[in-house]
Amino acid sequence: MQITQNSAVTIHYRLTDAKGQLIENSFDAEPLMYLHGMGNLIPGLEKALEGKAQGEKIDVTIDCEEAYGPYHDGLRQEVPLEAFGDIQDIVPGMRFIAETEMGQRPVQVTEVLENSVVVDGNHPLAGQSLTFAVEVMEVREATPEEMAHGHLHAGGHEGGCCGGHDHEGGCCGGEHKHEDGCCGGGHGHHHEEEGCCGGGGHGGCGCH
Repeated sequence: MQITQNSAVTIHYRLTDAKGQLIENSFDAEPLMYLHGMGNLIPGLEKALEGKAQGEKIDVTIDCEEAYGPYHDGLRQEVPLEAFGDIQDIVPGMRFIAETEMGQRPVQVTEVLENSVVVDGNHPLAGQSLTFAVEVMEVREATPEEMAHGHLHAGGHEGGCCGGHDHEGGCCGGEHKHEDGCCGGGHGHHHEEEGCCGGGGHGGCGCH
């Protein structure tokens, strides 16, 4: 069976950046399971896997436009420390959901100054070309329930990796959210503790 729209796909992958540095390697852990055609992968990788079958291996380099997009300087800004409310011990790498004029946006702390904090709304892999070595482990038809929910109901890491909508800042890692004030005066914004894509989860293959 070939990978097509609504296929339930299981893959192992190795992700490296333009310098050849390893970002993620699922071969050392559990494979990734995702529902094809539902935006669970970055566009370039999903296109590369279209039509592939169990047992096939691919090596593909994806430009930033088909991965996490170009880097936008305007998404990096300095925020007054008091905007974080009662949150203590803010350090670089912490991630938050900030309330903006465009709605909620995930941001990551990049620098902590004396009275302010620099946050970046770009994806950690924005502006980078990415190289994937992928092995297709299994392809099957998704169940009606899986198609309705947009993700799979089985073991392994479900959906969201490599460009899915579920994880900000990478992929395949759990995010634990707490109701804290951040980047907007403390009106119930979410603090996302590290645990996704490079911060204790499974690396940096990321999502939108």
